Amino acid sequence: MPTKIRWAILGLGRIAHKFASDLVTLSDADLVAVASTDQARADEFAAQYPRADGTLPRALGTYDALTAMADDIDVVYIATRHVYHRANTLLCLNGGLAVLCEKPFGMDIGDVNQMLGVAEARQTFLMEALWSRFMPTIQQAKSWIDEGAIGKVLTIKADFGFKADYDPNKRLFNKELGGGSLLDIGIYPLFISYLINGMPTSLIASATLAPTGADEQCGMVLTYSNGAMAVLNSTFMANTENLALIYGTEGTIRIHGRFHESTVVTLERPDAEPVTQTYERSTNGYNYEAQHVMDCLNEGLTESPLWSHADSRNLMTLLDDVRRAAGISYE
Repeated sequence: MPTKIRWAILGLGRIAHKFASDLVTLSDADLVAVASTDQARADEFAAQYPRADGTLPRALGTYDALTAMADDIDVVYIATRHVYHRANTLLCLNGGLAVLCEKPFGMDIGDVNQMLGVAEARQTFLMEALWSRFMPTIQQAKSWIDEGAIGKVLTIKADFGFKADYDPNKRLFNKELGGGSLLDIGIYPLFISYLINGMPTSLIASATLAPTGADEQCGMVLTYSNGAMAVLNSTFMANTENLALIYGTEGTIRIHGRFHESTVVTLERPDAEPVTQTYERSTNGYNYEAQHVMDCLNEGLTESPLWSHADSRNLMTLLDDVRRAAGISYE
């Protein structure tokens, strides 16, 4: 592995810009190529992220061009819409490239099993870019829980919502583009409940559908074998607090809004002053997952020990279960 990990980005939308701006803050990362289906867009993107030596990343006008320079790339970050994740990931894996692919990993468990099956057969690194798993606040909350700081976890309450203008042609409400609150933002409340309590024994869900059939909001209640529960919500119809509250027999952990990218987490216990940990940053927060990927590659790993292939399979299974329970479907 080279001294610096050589990155490429496939798909050059808004999230790709956030990731790239964080990636260039890492001393052991080198953005060597960016790929779009539009050459002008690739040229414009590359010009904004010069490399340490002053040269620009290669600007590619097709995704296939990435595989032609596979010898010069260590890992590809896939930042396209989730309906394209399977095809984009398979292109890179079959071209010999390690992959960090945005969440949700695919549209259903069939997509995820195919992607992971190819990665495992080829012994090539693949990870779902569930960036929240690597946030210091969520790491701290998990540590407190594992240490027994709040006793037995009883209830998790988490929400993610913002008010979006309805446009049937835009990504949020267009089912052909994977639209709907569950896959876009509901994945975060489901993730935090899974991280803490694992897989539930039962699940109920309900959704409000837009005229396009995409879910405008989705509510979920999960019950676990130890008696714990999770009450979760996602919506495009209101600006919610975007909090994660973890209630235990001995206290509460509050991951402040917006919890999936929060810099503040608080431990609250009876008869004790609250303990608040703040993790200031100058980045968007994608640097944490990027650094983790580079650590994995340097160690020769083919999957992450913090967000494994099994974790991605389980989370997509939960998303599929919620969709069936709530009557959310895709062609």
